[in-house]
Amino acid sequence: MNCLYKKSFLKMSDLNQTEIKKVIDFAIFLKEQRNKKKERQYLKKKKIALIFEQQSTRTRCAFEIAIYEQGGYSSYLSPKNIHLGYKESILDTAKVLEKMYDGIQYRGCNHNNIKLLSKNIQIPVWNGLTEKYHPTQLLADLMTIQEYSPNKPINHIICAYVGDASNNIGNTILETAHIMNFELRLIAPKKYWPNKKLLNKYKSNNKITCTENIKEGVKKVDFIYTDVWISMGESDSVLNEKILALKAYQVNNQMLELTKNNHVQVLHCLPALHDNKTQIGNKISKLFNFHDGIEITNEVFQKYNKIIFQQAENRLHTIKSIMIKTMKNQLI
Repeated sequence: MNCLYKKSFLKMSDLNQTEIKKVIDFAIFLKEQRNKKKERQYLKKKKIALIFEQQSTRTRCAFEIAIYEQGGYSSYLSPKNIHLGYKESILDTAKVLEKMYDGIQYRGCNHNNIKLLSKNIQIPVWNGLTEKYHPTQLLADLMTIQEYSPNKPINHIICAYVGDASNNIGNTILETAHIMNFELRLIAPKKYWPNKKLLNKYKSNNKITCTENIKEGVKKVDFIYTDVWISMGESDSVLNEKILALKAYQVNNQMLELTKNNHVQVLHCLPALHDNKTQIGNKISKLFNFHDGIEITNEVFQKYNKIIFQQAENRLHTIKSIMIKTMKNQLI
């Protein structure tokens, strides 16, 4: 009997440590089988609705390719082609989709919407990103950490998350560190730490710390993790304030030297403003006098691009794993 069968995955704490490990291990197995061209299709004829209220590259592609390679069918649904929230409520939409599909991926602005979806239907719902959490990303991150530290148990890993620790990745890595029992140092201006309610929930865990001190925060870490500082929908005034506050927290060679670890690795969940070859990267570089990337320098990004793009690829394998685990009662 599969204990994850029909279970929704809205945040990392929906799974326990053992369940997360099983999802990661199965993702690694699926990746190996795919590379050997021996991948088995567990999701034949499964129908999956992909609701995207927010733009996406990796999440959309990973879900669509995962479903296709596993023998299933997907429908891409956006506010432009369905009535969600405009002419039809979230609840009514969910009830309709439940009659036609075997699972639903939701990526949107409001975490309460995905909670409403999952509470009122009997098929699994997976969080492709909300303003609060991004659990499918952290599954890929854990898989990548395991691949790059095969001889080091996860509870011996030290990870520093640098930048805006108040965003959905900051919240999710905080939950993940608590569940998986690895050491996490959130390094950011105090204003950009996770909200007090979430921090208080995990403050008894002495392996989780928040600090503004970059030198102390990155000392002897195994991984430095950063994310783009710009969130969708933020006003110019908020953006200006944030960039000025976070400018000192750019992941660069000076920060890597402070780790005192020649084997440190760098993670980035992408997209990355590591140069000025995007409209927003070029704009911010000019406005705030950045010369080599925003949240991460181009030099560091290129040095660690292998692990960063492996991290992106692993979205495919971990998404396959969580879908299979929650839609198949038995894996024969």
